[in-house]
Amino acid sequence: MACDTYLKIVQKCKRKFIITQVGENEPFLSELLSSLATTITDLEPHQIHTFYEAVGHMIQAESDPAKRDEYLKRLMDLPNQRWAEIIGQASRGVEILKDQDVIRTVLNILQTNTSVASSLGAFFLPQITLIFLDMLTVYRMYSELISNSISEGGPFASKTSFVKLLRSVKRETLKLIETFVDKAEDQPQIGKQFVPPMMDPVLGDYARNVPDARESEVLSLFATIINKYKGLMIEDVPRIFEAVFQCTLEMITRNFEDYPEHRLKFFSLLRAIATYCFQALIQLSTQQVKVVMDSIIWAFRHTERNIAETGLNLLIELLKNYQVTEFRNQFYRTYFLVIEQEIFAVLTDTFHKPGFKLHVQVLQILFCLVDSGSLTEPLWDASTVPLTFPNNTAFVRDYTIKLLGTSFPNMTPVEVTLFIDGLFESKHDIHAFKNHIRDFLIQSKGFSAQDNKDLYAEEAAAQKERERQRMLAIPGLVAPSELQDEMVDS
Repeated sequence: MACDTYLKIVQKCKRKFIITQVGENEPFLSELLSSLATTITDLEPHQIHTFYEAVGHMIQAESDPAKRDEYLKRLMDLPNQRWAEIIGQASRGVEILKDQDVIRTVLNILQTNTSVASSLGAFFLPQITLIFLDMLTVYRMYSELISNSISEGGPFASKTSFVKLLRSVKRETLKLIETFVDKAEDQPQIGKQFVPPMMDPVLGDYARNVPDARESEVLSLFATIINKYKGLMIEDVPRIFEAVFQCTLEMITRNFEDYPEHRLKFFSLLRAIATYCFQALIQLSTQQVKVVMDSIIWAFRHTERNIAETGLNLLIELLKNYQVTEFRNQFYRTYFLVIEQEIFAVLTDTFHKPGFKLHVQVLQILFCLVDSGSLTEPLWDASTVPLTFPNNTAFVRDYTIKLLGTSFPNMTPVEVTLFIDGLFESKHDIHAFKNHIRDFLIQSKGFSAQDNKDLYAEEAAAQKERERQRMLAIPGLVAPSELQDEMVDS
């Protein structure tokens, strides 16, 4: 608790620690670093990590780069000395790295680095540069040990304390890199230099490993990198795609339960690629695009809300991006009806009510697109559709009426037709469009006897926020403990 309180104080008053106060010969930070070994001698490892994070905040407040780098070097001196000893011993014989006490020490050193990286951001560059390549070497070796243990001992080997400890080191390595990349704001030239050295030790390792030895943090790391460096990563996307895509899909699509962490992080990575490196996606082969679309459909069919919502958000990104490319006719001719059918399936099955808002957004995109005339080729296949339609709007209207007429036999053809016509009429007004769909669902037999509060979740959240703002406007109605801490550095 004392360390947590210390961290909070430093976060609010960090500038006070880097100036020389009246009656002092040096700033408090410098004095603290001089006696660092004594200060932390009685602390537990997790307390040391919190303490180091707090000192990192002090260093971050220093505006002089030379002083800042000197403070960082002094702060990391103890863990760096131990790190150098371990790497030096390992260079003479790697068996030392298999000792469990050494593994725990390596993990503790990495956790200390992560704590400092979280508070220093881009200023952590000198330290991560110092240990980066050795860190990747240790990562590769521990990965091979894990893979060999699981290959020889079967699935149960992944549950042993030794393998768990090794995996903790791998995960902390990935977390350290991700933390640095995420915190190095607006510094693409800094983080991008760390990507090429990671391609084989991290991505190649992920592809080569047995499923139970693949770390989901690899997916979140590269999602963070792409979200941070955006278009600068386009050239790297094919390698990322090749390393993680097919092998991860094989892991997560066998059922809806295995590898839960990989599921969400995989689709978060795919969404980052679709958002910022779309040009890399449209260069995929027809078969690869089909695999992407099949995986997205699989995701929004999922009963786990986070996975379903991630899949739907990814789909929305793709639909919007394809609208403005020269491949829109080809893409939508292949997938328009498939997407519409699958969205209506989850929209009307009563198990996916929390996704209602996103289902509506997808349908609005589709109906606006088909009625805009921007699709210049017919969506129907003349060899399989006996009728000829004047345009895509007429075809989609006829197709959707038949689709819903089959799905809702309890509703008359007139009711279904009125619903579809209402969708086309209200497509440019999202609120009217959403209300029209919601009314139709509630009238249907499947929803009429159920609790449909999830269909109104967006409106309920908006009403709650309006009520909160009204209370905030009246002094005393909201307790200070419920207010967001808006204190600024003194």
